Amino acid sequence: MKTKEYRDELKNKSAEELKVELENAKKELFNLRFQNATNQLDNTARITQVRKNIARINTILVQKTKEA
Repeated sequence: MKTKEYRDELKNKSAEELKVELENAKKELFNLRFQNATNQLDNTARITQVRKNIARINTILVQKTKEA
């Protein structure tokens, strides 16, 4: 999914949905780091993608809390 599409999708979600999305992304990041440590991870670039997605989710969450 393209970055702009993902960002627009996040903006349309509620704060609760974003929190769930954030939790899932953090779990995925943990699993990716664990796989990387045990040399089972093929696509190491996925770690960077997930970290950036977490930052995007946090940014949208902060914006929504400031609006409310």
